[in-house]
Amino acid sequence: MTFIRKLGRSGIEISALGMGCWAIGGPFWAEGTPLGWGKVDDNESLRAIQRALDLGITFFDTANVYGTGHSERILGRAFAVKRQGVVIATKFNAIFDEEKREVTGASCTPEAIRKACEDSLKRLNTDYIDLYQFHDNGYPAEQAEPVREALEELVKEGKIRTYGWSTDFPDRAEVFAQGEHCAAIQLQLNVLDDNPPVVEICEKYNLAAINRGPLAMGLLTGKYTASTQPSSD
Repeated sequence: MTFIRKLGRSGIEISALGMGCWAIGGPFWAEGTPLGWGKVDDNESLRAIQRALDLGITFFDTANVYGTGHSERILGRAFAVKRQGVVIATKFNAIFDEEKREVTGASCTPEAIRKACEDSLKRLNTDYIDLYQFHDNGYPAEQAEPVREALEELVKEGKIRTYGWSTDFPDRAEVFAQGEHCAAIQLQLNVLDDNPPVVEICEKYNLAAINRGPLAMGLLTGKYTASTQPSSD
């Protein structure tokens, strides 16, 4: 069992620990560069999700681009009959070819945000997204207000409950914090990178600080050395 917390000022109850779902998306590429975590067994992914639920995890974080939609589809299968009580977070900005598993670009126009949201809802097999996050770490802060307002419109329509930004920059976080339904900032946070400025923004505005990379992608587990090479690499 894990502790229960609130998703920032939204009041939504979530487990203090969440399951990151990048890996279950499987392989995908951008201009020939691999972005996934290698091959995956979907049945194993579904078992892992169920085990997380059994242990009290209710927060699952993914992105539309993970496996070019595949991660969202796996979550949609996992929660097809048990959506209530689960908090699903996903992200938007990437444009991709789902069949080729290739990222082809990015867009955060209001029209692109709406389409991405509707596509994610279909893949996740749900009527709403609990937390919808802007997936562009360094997007200019001075251009971010229209993105925030597009998300506010999706809240009004009931497509999303809250929104946030996956960013490590305090000026970006500050822009989104002005939005009524902004609930969280996702940031790189571990013993190697503690990022006090963004944490301070979260504290100031009562936003959830979603800890991305707590184990530095495995580096802090002690399982890897400079000579470690994955068997599938």
